[in-house]
Amino acid sequence: MFGLELWQIGMAAAVTLFAGFVKGAVGFAMPMIMMSAFSSFLSAEVALALLILPTLVTNVAQAFRQGWRAAWESTVAYRRHIAMVVVFLVLSAQFVTAIPQSAMYLLLGAPILAFALWQLAGRSLAIRIEHRSRVETVLGIIGGLYGGISGIWGPPLIVYLLSIKAGKAETVRVQGVVFLIGAVALAGAHLTSGVLNDATLPLSAAMVVPALAGLWAGFRLQDRLDPVRFRRWTLILLVLTGFNLVRRALAL
Repeated sequence: MFGLELWQIGMAAAVTLFAGFVKGAVGFAMPMIMMSAFSSFLSAEVALALLILPTLVTNVAQAFRQGWRAAWESTVAYRRHIAMVVVFLVLSAQFVTAIPQSAMYLLLGAPILAFALWQLAGRSLAIRIEHRSRVETVLGIIGGLYGGISGIWGPPLIVYLLSIKAGKAETVRVQGVVFLIGAVALAGAHLTSGVLNDATLPLSAAMVVPALAGLWAGFRLQDRLDPVRFRRWTLILLVLTGFNLVRRALAL
């Protein structure tokens, strides 16, 4: 079916269901889970194609879960970070072949891993109110620089949200807004690159169904998680994200 065995499609759907559940529960890590698992039984191009539409649709659902007004307010509130991500993502993408990805993965993964472990150990790292605009801008620049080269721009935002102790709903909504912008750009780029084509587009669309089912189940868990447990699970997933980035750096 579309160049894949039935078992491959079934495995992809199961992975997508789980990735959607994690995203619904804590707001991120869906592409990381899908790419990490897909790479074991799909080619890199097909794996990328399959995650594009599920990522786009679930980010729309996540960003607008509390309505368009809340999404717009989050966009305005975090406009500095969003603007810096977009600008520096475009700029750094021009140097994607000039900078070793292994170095970028390590330089991003190691600090994220250290931050998450520090927070899990009970140490506080709160940003003072008078420095928030500056830190938000700097982390947006960092996210954009890394995003253009590695395709990963979310972790600096998550670090910022944890550091300012943003509420659970706000944390998930802001992630959805920022990730949605990237997902739209990703889908547009690969409609022209050929990654999304007559064979892969129907498969990517099919993965939207398990992605939304997992997202809905994850939302239900998120609603039951108190802020302390939500923060802890976010940090645990951030540890896994940082570890995965370091692993990828050492593997290249």
